[in-house]
Amino acid sequence: MSMKSLLAEVSQLHYPRPPATLLQVAAFEARMGWKLDEDLRSFYLHCNGATLFAPLPDVNYHLLPLGRIERASVAIRGSEEDVDGSPSHFTLVDMQDTNFVILDVATPVNGCYPLLDAFHETYPDEAPRIAASFEEFLEKALRSGNRSFWLSDGPLEE
Repeated sequence: MSMKSLLAEVSQLHYPRPPATLLQVAAFEARMGWKLDEDLRSFYLHCNGATLFAPLPDVNYHLLPLGRIERASVAIRGSEEDVDGSPSHFTLVDMQDTNFVILDVATPVNGCYPLLDAFHETYPDEAPRIAASFEEFLEKALRSGNRSFWLSDGPLEE
């Protein structure tokens, strides 16, 4: 499914925030020191964050607005020390209870940042890759039935 179709589905069936402006994207990139990949740029210019399946606060998938993305070690461990998490790991999706889906901005593949599972009890020692791109992640999340698709044994919805 194309990113355009996925974004239309987010708008029609889920809870998107208003879009970010080009100025907000530029300010975010300047503050973070890295640029959004094409998938993420499309998402944030379409909606500056969203929740899937339910509105806040009781939501599993809270795709963070630009202003809430931060270094994963800060969000999970309250630390900017490299021993507490890679300086290239940033929060993207709040899965609640200090569990996050994070980006690794140091290792883009085909121009896309991979997404990792950051379980608060095992991060940074374990952070398995769960999607090669935001587009892949979003498609699987939308088909998950509101489950953490990478932890689920059941089939995804069609």
